[in-house]
Amino acid sequence: MQDRSELAGFLRSRRARITPESAGIPGGTRRRVAGLRRDEVARLAGISVEYYQRLEQGRAGRPSPEVLDALARALRLDEVERDHLRTLAQPGRERSRTPAPRTETVRPELVAMLNLVSTPAMVLNDRFDVLVANAVAVRLFTLDIAPGAVVSPARANLARHLFLNPGSRDFYVDYDQAAAVTAGQLRVTRARYPTDTALTELIRELGDGSETFRALWSAGDVDIRAHGAKNLRHPALGTVTFAFEHFVPVDDARQRLVVLVPVAGSATEAAVQLLSTWANAQPAAPAPRAPRAPSSVG
Repeated sequence: MQDRSELAGFLRSRRARITPESAGIPGGTRRRVAGLRRDEVARLAGISVEYYQRLEQGRAGRPSPEVLDALARALRLDEVERDHLRTLAQPGRERSRTPAPRTETVRPELVAMLNLVSTPAMVLNDRFDVLVANAVAVRLFTLDIAPGAVVSPARANLARHLFLNPGSRDFYVDYDQAAAVTAGQLRVTRARYPTDTALTELIRELGDGSETFRALWSAGDVDIRAHGAKNLRHPALGTVTFAFEHFVPVDDARQRLVVLVPVAGSATEAAVQLLSTWANAQPAAPAPRAPRAPSSVG
């Protein structure tokens, strides 16, 4: 039932964001719902209104691939959303039988590679636990971990820092975007690994402690970012801008090596060199720990 409920909620959230005009449907003046009506989605997808209504109420069986494709077209889903829709449509018994890859063990070769990188680099899992970071990344993010050492899960967690640390709004220049992307990626992970108790606990904690997270989670958006730009405001270096790349090891789809690269010849490149000098000169200062909220939100 939980699987059907999540699928129903996702369909409702996608329907609500499409305007009738963008779908080629006259809007009129007496509409009582945001976005499209159920009958309009059903008509666009070529399925019966009764069946679509049962899908949104969590009462229908597993939709066929053809129905999922039709719904994706009608709701104008992007590739990430299409994949998420297919994941939610899988029966829970099939997803729960799929063994969740270990997210804590980092291969020594990957750690050695990370420590050879001169720019900020770290290995995260899909819960945003920092499993290992090089010295420059520890300095940049003021992580309370030893550079180059694999740490226990949740010792440092970027999602927790983003939503529960009051200083994160100053640190992340594009805070609203970073928050939306992070919540969207956690939702994708939740759908893929619904029995991950550590993830469930993290989501409860973020929901208890952050109004921003609660609003984003309620919106139902999903996201995956493999590359892009990141603007950070370091207390000693000012604003620094990086291009980031995510590399997923072939033997563990739940981990990713994240490398932040400054533009050649930029002020950020000089800042990274300064961070490297600091990292080699003295140990990093412990970062303030984000407050833990009581767990009560599912």
